[in-house]
Amino acid sequence: MKERIPLTRKKKFLLLALVPAYFMIAGLFLQPLSTLGSGLFAILREPDFLITDYFVVGGAGAAFLNAGAVTLICLAIVCGLGMDVDGHTITSACLMFGFSLFGKNLINIWSILLGVFFYAKYHKMPVSKYIYVGFYGTSLSPIITELMQMGHLPAPVSLGLAVVTGIAIGFVLPPLSSHVHSAHKGFSLYNVGFAAGIIATVVMSLCKSFGMEIPSRLLWSEEYTWQMAVILGIFLAALVVLSLFPSPKETWEHYRNIWKSDGRGADYLASEGGRAVMLNIGLNGIFATGFVLAVGGELNGPSIGAIFTILGFSATGKHLRNIAPVMAGVWLASLTKTWNIQDPSAILALLLSTTLAPIAGRYGVIWGIIAGFLHSSVVLNVGVIYSGMNLYNNGFAGGLVAMFLVPLIQSIADRRARAKQELSL
Repeated sequence: MKERIPLTRKKKFLLLALVPAYFMIAGLFLQPLSTLGSGLFAILREPDFLITDYFVVGGAGAAFLNAGAVTLICLAIVCGLGMDVDGHTITSACLMFGFSLFGKNLINIWSILLGVFFYAKYHKMPVSKYIYVGFYGTSLSPIITELMQMGHLPAPVSLGLAVVTGIAIGFVLPPLSSHVHSAHKGFSLYNVGFAAGIIATVVMSLCKSFGMEIPSRLLWSEEYTWQMAVILGIFLAALVVLSLFPSPKETWEHYRNIWKSDGRGADYLASEGGRAVMLNIGLNGIFATGFVLAVGGELNGPSIGAIFTILGFSATGKHLRNIAPVMAGVWLASLTKTWNIQDPSAILALLLSTTLAPIAGRYGVIWGIIAGFLHSSVVLNVGVIYSGMNLYNNGFAGGLVAMFLVPLIQSIADRRARAKQELSL
């Protein structure tokens, strides 16, 4: 049997770049070519705090072009820093693509990344150590857009204020992200989203104290669902099929190892290899997309962005065993609470609640369902604190739920353990 030749670093990046390229090509067929330029321009200048569907703002084609371009640039940055592809590269690329369908764009991410660059230089550390934190931290990019468009200030002043604020956000992100991780102990996968929620609370409190008013916003497309189902279905099915060659048995063996993980601190690409990760991504994506369609939800910019979050974290923590209970908890909550599972915020909560997948992975199905049930209530109420300016709203809510729930679970487990010891005596 011939030995397999490992992929070179360059080929790994090229393979990963095929994902945004596929959706960019698909985008060319989703709206007239003559409208792509104006659609992309509308995306760049439109306020983009939650929930702003770029499918509505500029069209599905322009949204895919924006998302694809942002992702390709970020991959080029990682490659240019001399880094290799690992699980976190896949996660960050998927998050940049997904959230560039409803909040990030080619203009509003750069000042935050510049702040992270300054932080690395200030501490005389390589930028590569913090680059993924910077990518995740662009969840606060709607703040930059909002400050750039403050109409009562001269354009140079508002632009300068936006840039300085973005740099400050990027500079604060790395230490704060490290600090808050200890609060939830890795049981919420969206750690930077938790840190970003704290920063957004502080920044928006300052802005509101100076009279800034942020109206509520809901742009949610309902016209592309079945087109998106086909585009996503082809992509996810291709991943599953390709992952099984040349040895299906070997792929399934490594995939079973992924299921044994609780999801905390995982890098499945490093531990189980690319084919098992492709299979995990494909199966998780089919499950998530099917769940949305089954409950009558829409496939659009925000919901596809949330699905891509599941795809990305399929390389660093999520699998069917630990996401299904949490999603089931959100669905069960919809049967008892005042909102409908088809509501835009509820669909996003359904998908992004999987930040709490490690709770199900470590403590089992019942606790996973309880985590999803609690998360659905918390996430639908905390966004008002920062007026939807943190795109990773579920990351902030998930951190709060993990901080509340995990100590409770552990205290019950400790009590049972002591009871067993006393009984044995």
